[in-house]
Amino acid sequence: MSSSRTPASGSAKWNASQLPDLSGRTAVVTGANSGIGRTAALALARAGAHVVLAVRDIERGRKAAEAMGGSTEVRRLDLAALDSVRAFAEDWQERPLDLLINNAGVMMLPEQRTADGFEMQFGTNHLGHFALTNLLLPYLTDRVVTVASLAHRWGGARIRFEDLDWASGYNPQAAYAQSKLANLLFTLELQRRLAEAGSPVRALAAHPGWSATNLQSHAGNPVTRVAMQLGNVLLAQPDTAGALPTLYAATQDLPGAGYVGPDGPGEWRGAPTLVSRSRAASDPDAARRLWTASEELTGIHFPTGVGS
Repeated sequence: MSSSRTPASGSAKWNASQLPDLSGRTAVVTGANSGIGRTAALALARAGAHVVLAVRDIERGRKAAEAMGGSTEVRRLDLAALDSVRAFAEDWQERPLDLLINNAGVMMLPEQRTADGFEMQFGTNHLGHFALTNLLLPYLTDRVVTVASLAHRWGGARIRFEDLDWASGYNPQAAYAQSKLANLLFTLELQRRLAEAGSPVRALAAHPGWSATNLQSHAGNPVTRVAMQLGNVLLAQPDTAGALPTLYAATQDLPGAGYVGPDGPGEWRGAPTLVSRSRAASDPDAARRLWTASEELTGIHFPTGVGS
């Protein structure tokens, strides 16, 4: 799904109008009924892809799909319930899947648990996508793009292997940062496993910078919520720009485990480009350890036969 249409040096910066022709391709986008997920799904559909909106709320998903035009369908997926993830994957057995975009997420919620008892942010943002990806890998032909965040750098973010579920001393900001760090470690280890298996599928990650979406509106602390909503007005880029790193990672010829974000100061806004990640997000030992822990928690493993 690569393109030779990336602008040459000195020309206009890359944008969604430069997407390649995606006719005949199929993409799944989680959380595609709002925010950058909806914007990315719309752009993929306009480029000719058949886009599956994997959403928790079917009615909202249908409204989003109707406004997109192109070739779309809506399927229910609740990443906070492993039964729902398994059901989605079991229903997929009819055709190959070219592109999986792990976009859906929750941010800085008051302490909550998933249907399986996991801390909600880690369970939704990481474990749900970990399970979904592994279950769909037998059908994937091109790549997996997982949406991470600048938050993976917050306050020395780390994976709390001794207490992944924040059973003691829950902190919504630190829990969110952990889940976004997990997205990058997941991408790192997924790419290692795919390469080891000889699979042509690539794993990449992207982050939207600071983009104005409804994600920030769910912060549990009202002061944080108001501050972030004000930042959306004064500092953020629109979701159309925030989706560009995802689209770039999904369609351009980039190295496996590559990380795409905005090229502006602090990576807050700008055109998509390859960016760096924190040292913690580049640790292969932590990535392997997280993978093992994720398999134990979900009961879902890297599938045999991938790449053969």
